[in-house]
Amino acid sequence: MDSILIEGGNALQGEVQIIGAKNSALKLMVAALLSDDPVTLTNMPELADTGFLAHLMRHLGAEVATGPTGTMQICAKSLGEPVAPYDLVRKMRATFNVLGPLLARKGRAQVSLPGGCAIGARPVDLHLEALSALGAKIELKEGYAYATAPNGLTGAKISFPFVSVGATEHAMLAAVLAKGETELLNAAREPEILDLANMLNAMGARIKNAGHASIQITGVEKLHGVNYAVVSDRIEAGTYALAAAACPNSDVKVSNCVPSDLDALWAAMQRAGIDVQTSKTSVRIRRGPERLRPVDLETQAWPGFPTDLQAQFMALMTLADGASIIRETIFENRFMHGPELSRLGADITVHGREAVVRGVTGLTGAPVMATDLRASVSLVIAGLTAKGQTRVSRIYHLDRGFQNLEANLTALGANIRRVKDD
Repeated sequence: MDSILIEGGNALQGEVQIIGAKNSALKLMVAALLSDDPVTLTNMPELADTGFLAHLMRHLGAEVATGPTGTMQICAKSLGEPVAPYDLVRKMRATFNVLGPLLARKGRAQVSLPGGCAIGARPVDLHLEALSALGAKIELKEGYAYATAPNGLTGAKISFPFVSVGATEHAMLAAVLAKGETELLNAAREPEILDLANMLNAMGARIKNAGHASIQITGVEKLHGVNYAVVSDRIEAGTYALAAAACPNSDVKVSNCVPSDLDALWAAMQRAGIDVQTSKTSVRIRRGPERLRPVDLETQAWPGFPTDLQAQFMALMTLADGASIIRETIFENRFMHGPELSRLGADITVHGREAVVRGVTGLTGAPVMATDLRASVSLVIAGLTAKGQTRVSRIYHLDRGFQNLEANLTALGANIRRVKDD
């Protein structure tokens, strides 16, 4: 197993290019199961998670090939048995979203209940309720969801009791081939929702108002192939921006991104005293030598502050001149990075869904352990600022969501490298 070694204290200078969004790419791959025709995805991230899903899709009978850098071709013309076994689903929650497309295409599916990062329960109840509303018969037994719709799916009005990105995406994936009209109420509005809708519409689906709380879908008989570019990864963009903000005397341009997708982050960073300059496709982050101001924030569904940037922002606040209160409203167990940041000298107190971060004058390198994807990169950010050496272990979490992280940070001036554990 690998670790990352960081010698902290360097300023970051230069430019970093953002790749396609992991959270979008995975659902676009699943959408390819809805068509007999070939689908080509460009601007694809090359990650452990996309590799996991490609393996599952091949198991289901789809042909999946990676071309030149950032390209993937998928052809799901000849699907086999619609069974997604535990061993291929347990590593990542997004694999569960094959259930809807398989149901729409084959009329039946057997999919293992998912695994993924241990950041909260994240039940799939809303996914299953949405599919049931569309006419699926679902039985849960022995760790699997058994679903049938022998006469096809039928449009319905589905009102989510709370905003769920995954359930909204899953309902969209199933409803595009359902008979009649579907309306999704209290739908998620994240940029990845709009990206999925744009691709499905380019394949011949009829989806209106994606990106709003009410989405209307008119079912069609079939979808055709498409060549589609994945939207850039706003979480990766925000992560590099926060890494630059954490290191005094830094000046970094984050390119090939959509800054308007992260207005809540830029506002929080500006309150902390960071110079943030946005354009249509890039953002420049400048940080002087002075200490940062503390910032209170609360994670929210988009367009609020993203839960996937909460750990990284906490790492930033460990060195602020005062106390910050960070409240997590999306996942109930997403402060596991707190104790690891404390090993570096941070002063963090967690009470349920609220963390109080009292800024210290400096962090000191130490061995730390990643607990989930976003927590792992928060430890890297903290290590970039710490005096001495920080060793981050269990970095397979990082490989699930960040491509070329060490190379990109090295190019910006960081002293960071990957090593093999003894």
